[in-house]
Amino acid sequence: MTRQSTLPESCIRVFLLITLAAALIITPAVAGEKFLYGSPDLRVAITGTNEFTPGEEATVNLRVENTGLTTIKIVRSDIVARDDRPDTAKMAVVKLKSGDAPLSIKTDPQMIGDITGGSSATASFTIQLDEDAKAGTYTIPVSIEYTYLSSADQHGDDFIRYFYNTKVIEKDLRIVIKPDVRLAVTDIETEAVNVGTEGYVTLTVHNTGKEDARSATLRIERSGASPLIPTDASSYIGDFPSGAVVTSTFKVSTSKNAEPGQYPLNVLVEYKDRNGQVKHSDPRTIGVTTGGKIEFTAVSPPVAVSPGQNTVIDVEYKNIGDAPVYRATARISAVDPFTSNDDTAYLGDMAPGETKTARYILNVDSTATEKIYGLDSEIRYRDALDNTQISKTMKVEVEVVPREAALPVVAIGAILIVAAGLGYWYYRKQQQQ
Repeated sequence: MTRQSTLPESCIRVFLLITLAAALIITPAVAGEKFLYGSPDLRVAITGTNEFTPGEEATVNLRVENTGLTTIKIVRSDIVARDDRPDTAKMAVVKLKSGDAPLSIKTDPQMIGDITGGSSATASFTIQLDEDAKAGTYTIPVSIEYTYLSSADQHGDDFIRYFYNTKVIEKDLRIVIKPDVRLAVTDIETEAVNVGTEGYVTLTVHNTGKEDARSATLRIERSGASPLIPTDASSYIGDFPSGAVVTSTFKVSTSKNAEPGQYPLNVLVEYKDRNGQVKHSDPRTIGVTTGGKIEFTAVSPPVAVSPGQNTVIDVEYKNIGDAPVYRATARISAVDPFTSNDDTAYLGDMAPGETKTARYILNVDSTATEKIYGLDSEIRYRDALDNTQISKTMKVEVEVVPREAALPVVAIGAILIVAAGLGYWYYRKQQQQ
């Protein structure tokens, strides 16, 4: 009886295991889902400021938001899950245009990728406003091109076909071009602007902008590595309303290593706007003509002197520069075998191309070697701004030559006796007549 009851229990256990395994094998896959009545709905706006000034290069930041919603969702075991939702804007490309606004777009269309419903993406564009842009409010168009899932057809439980559409939307964005102070340099005059010296630059400027400047200061600045360097760089001009014209004078210096020519100089105005904020106008670069440097040369031929003598020498100097000099004084440096107790000479004012003569007393040592020597000489003068300047060192050539041989004393006495005799003879002859 015991064996008959045990066998059925074993069969029951095997049957249950087989049934459980079969149940696991034929369990359906996880239920899929699909959405009905959803599509992208894109909106775009400028983030940050939308106010700009003429001539400005600025960045416009755009935010693209997808407000699309899915209103119906179906979940069922026989549905194959979709890879894309119908409210997703895929492969979105943003393009900014200038429209009628006085600006240019310097950035190509921007790819911002996929934007799912309820999310956003950003794009940045660089714009350049026209120099003469008028103040006011302008609209600039922006277009967004994207692809979205329009529908999907399922065939069986293992095949689905997607259908995508491409759409382009156009939006208008508003920007504001603010009035500002804009400079136009209408006249440039220079005085004594020469290489290696200081001079004056007088500028006439016109406020061509639409903003009235208050408590304004006109300034000049060095432009890059220009050899033209401001030394008196600002001029207070007070109120400088739109359309006004002012004239100011500045002092500049030119590097001694420069060549004559035209060099850049920046001009701008610092002012308070209508809200009391301190602003700076965009700098204007002008060209300032610079004359040549002030130079001298000794033009006289070598001066002949003899050993053991004190000699008065004349040296001619010529102003070969491009500017006059004032109260010039020449000096010669006497070195061995020369000495001098009178080594300076006043030349006075010298115009370009003018020549003046300096006179010195030069003592020559009796042991001096007979040859040509080069003595250093320089000229100290005042420039047009009454600054003391010293010229480059010049060489004055002095040639030591042999002394002329003196006549013997006996020969001199004989000559005197003969001369006296001839004189007496001539006198007697005149008396006899």
